[in-house]
Amino acid sequence: MRISPCLPAALLAASLFALPMLVRAEDTPAKPAVPEKPMPPAEVTSQGTVDAAGQHIAYTAIAGTLTVGATDVQDAQLGPDGKPQAGSQLLLNEPKEPKDAPPLARMFYVAYFKKDARAEDRPITFFYNGGPGSSTVWLHMGSLGPKHVVTAGDQHLPAAPYKMVDNASSLLDVSDLVFIDIPGTGFGRLTGKDPEKAFWGVDEDANAFARFITRFITKYNRWNSPKYLFGESYGTTRSAVLADILENQKNVDLNGVILLSQIFNFTTDIDLPSGNPGVDLPYELALPTYAATAWYHKKLPQQPAALEPFLKDAEEFATGPYAHALALGTDLGKEEKEAVAEKLHEFIGLPIAYLLKANLRVSGGEFSKTLQDDQDLTTGRLDTRFSGPNLNSLSEYAEYDPQSSAISSAYVSLFNDYVRRDLKYGEGQTYLPQAQFGTTQWDMVHRGNPVSLNVAPDMAEALKTNPRLRVMVNGGYYDLATPFYAAVYEEKHLPIPQALAKNIEYAWYESGHMVYVRDESLKQLHDRVAAFIKNTQADAK
Repeated sequence: MRISPCLPAALLAASLFALPMLVRAEDTPAKPAVPEKPMPPAEVTSQGTVDAAGQHIAYTAIAGTLTVGATDVQDAQLGPDGKPQAGSQLLLNEPKEPKDAPPLARMFYVAYFKKDARAEDRPITFFYNGGPGSSTVWLHMGSLGPKHVVTAGDQHLPAAPYKMVDNASSLLDVSDLVFIDIPGTGFGRLTGKDPEKAFWGVDEDANAFARFITRFITKYNRWNSPKYLFGESYGTTRSAVLADILENQKNVDLNGVILLSQIFNFTTDIDLPSGNPGVDLPYELALPTYAATAWYHKKLPQQPAALEPFLKDAEEFATGPYAHALALGTDLGKEEKEAVAEKLHEFIGLPIAYLLKANLRVSGGEFSKTLQDDQDLTTGRLDTRFSGPNLNSLSEYAEYDPQSSAISSAYVSLFNDYVRRDLKYGEGQTYLPQAQFGTTQWDMVHRGNPVSLNVAPDMAEALKTNPRLRVMVNGGYYDLATPFYAAVYEEKHLPIPQALAKNIEYAWYESGHMVYVRDESLKQLHDRVAAFIKNTQADAK
């Protein structure tokens, strides 16, 4: 799930230890009024079964935390339990106050291991969501884990009780699964001096995940297992940087990188492209998603019978006449502008007068607000199949996301119930679905470049240094947060030799950002990802 990097959240306010109350001099020894709250367990193991892809699978589930340092040097001084090892500089230079200690991140995870499987024969896939700042509750409860939140249709779900079922599309038939929450979310916590600055940034975050993965495969003896990354939304941004770090700094060759709802180059972001005038690429790459959305809601002047042939025409128009018109800028003549507006109207359904007033350039928020404005409805962003009442009928932009409002409560509520009831973890603790940013924001500077984030070079470097690495790109036609055609553009413009382009494959779904909320798309996602893993295993032999 992708959220704005500047979305504010409540301040983190959980103390790990209770303080003893003041006592009279004669009260010896002093005792705390309330028993000191113990630290959560490092891990809790439970058992489960699921019927998936024609198999009855018995699995072991482990919910727990791993602690990582903010630098490789600090991390190397931590023992398997996450505490400084005897004789390490972390102990020798131990500060007087815990708040002045080096920053550490206790990262929460849930792992599912198929029983009676040999490590070297059993792939392992690491899952994480995006944001930046989101926990992995969405992928965990919606995609390929053993449980699935029921979210049929494109309407706001009724309030609790929600429904969770065994996931017949769980990927456990072909891979063990590890769902990882970013530092400062889930049941994980940050400690030490300025930990937010140490972990909340493009490079800081990817390095923390690299340290987590190497610690995890050490703890569970999985160094010789086939390894896969599965990131969604900003998680795909993380995957590009993380794959490069694992390949070229950690000596971990990956078998595959699975990308869902990709964004590598943030100059293609359709949310606020007007803030970067002169760069028209976002408008062009979002046009096929606008077209798919207008087709779904039957807002086109002439409704095509089938979606995908219509989208091919939209793509050709977007990169042809439309791109040419935008490139002309103020040199675009009145007649050509009107002709392009008329054609644009045929593809995306917005009124010609509106398109001319917008100078042919419509942001994602403007499209969401305008497409169904005649019905006083706002169109979804994460999944444009969803709609909801306008919050302000006179606003220029969409003021909320109907899809996020429709399903978020079900995911968070059911996970909080499931993790405590079935996984036996989290009693007395608060699960944080997203980072509590407060005044601290995500550092978008990557490799010292403060201008614009683009991690395509990282993905390219991972592919070039490991030419056996395979990449799978998945996306929804109705995703306006990370439009599918932008992912196509990014992948086809990676700075790699043409021969490596064959390492990349694509899969599209009639769903949105979280393709798995639609049952048919979830099954397709399983089947395609399972085939990808099996094919990469066959290629390795």
